[in-house]
Amino acid sequence: MQKIAISVSQLNLFVKSLLDADTRLADVLICGEISNFSGHYRSGHLYFTLKDAQAAVKAVMFSRSAAKLRFAPQNGMKVIVRGRVSVYERDGVYQIYVEDMQPDGVGALAIAFEQLKKRLETEGLFAVSHKKKIPAYPKRIGVVTSPTGAAVQDILNIISRRWPVATVVFCPVSVQGEAAATEIRCAIAAMDVKKVCDVIIFGRGGGSIEDLWAFNDETLVRTVYHCTTPIVSAVGHETDFTLCDFVADLRAPTPSAAAELVTPDINEESRKNQALYNTIFSLVNEKITDERMCLDSLLRARSFSAPAHFFDTEKQYADALSARLKNARLDFLTKQRNKCGLLIAKLDSLSPLKVLSRGYAVVYKNEKIISDARNLKNGDRIAVSMIDGTVKCAVDSVEIFEKVGGEYAKNDI
Repeated sequence: MQKIAISVSQLNLFVKSLLDADTRLADVLICGEISNFSGHYRSGHLYFTLKDAQAAVKAVMFSRSAAKLRFAPQNGMKVIVRGRVSVYERDGVYQIYVEDMQPDGVGALAIAFEQLKKRLETEGLFAVSHKKKIPAYPKRIGVVTSPTGAAVQDILNIISRRWPVATVVFCPVSVQGEAAATEIRCAIAAMDVKKVCDVIIFGRGGGSIEDLWAFNDETLVRTVYHCTTPIVSAVGHETDFTLCDFVADLRAPTPSAAAELVTPDINEESRKNQALYNTIFSLVNEKITDERMCLDSLLRARSFSAPAHFFDTEKQYADALSARLKNARLDFLTKQRNKCGLLIAKLDSLSPLKVLSRGYAVVYKNEKIISDARNLKNGDRIAVSMIDGTVKCAVDSVEIFEKVGGEYAKNDI
């Protein structure tokens, strides 16, 4: 009987039908080490190889299953996968279609915690330089936690006991479950934007890593990092750590400890204030005593006990100054009078009236003094000023004297 040749596609389809029909391969658990890992950034599918010391098998995890992973698979990681075995018809390769994956030995949440912590730390979200100082005397304290847990009661009791002057702004949220991280993030963001408090406490009581997982949410961690209001993380017990503890401005081991860390003790502050008041009161009294002694010393001074004597001395001094001023004035006037007399005598000696009194006269023509006979001619009208009057006359003739040998000689015009 002659055999019929089949195509490669028919062969792969036949082998695939055999594997798909085997119920033992429909849901298997396989442990191995991840290698050749790659993730398709668009589709979200994960492709890798599972291997042990002797063999290897290809595996694929589609995006609908990969989205449920709490950790990021990496090369060299030992895992346990659950899925079905089938054939990829196009390549004729059998592979495992993974529906779930868990780390072999360490829990998925623990790995996810360490992976996210390392990445955020590399970005600088846990840097000490970014942390803000908690206010010493807060007026309004924000509290974000569950309304039914013991944490809120512990916080409120401690605040009312230690710092009753503060106002508590309480925002109830879920602290466990899928919606918890979103509720906490929105509450913190609202308090920060509206500036309704001076410091924010958020957290809850202790629990397993699953119970506290909301406080490891990356979006919540980044909200705490960008919060401008000082913020305190109070999650779990002293041995519990979440990523919010590392990014917050202050980490409190318990919610009760958080309430104590953000509030001063009013009794201790009262004692400090009383001690400060006593110190100030003592210093003021000492200052008043010193000033009173100084005032008493001034009052005993002679200027206060016998003020008339003080004024007598000043009066004598004023009289002496007055006499000196009077003498100086008289001396000044005498000197000025003598100087003025000398100037008058000089002016008098140069006065034209003196010259006229000795028989001389001044000739004017057109109200101008004529000192040279050449400026006159026959018929000019002139005025002759003498000591006791003026004579107006006409020029009958002019005689000019020429200087000859140092003397003037007559020369008629």
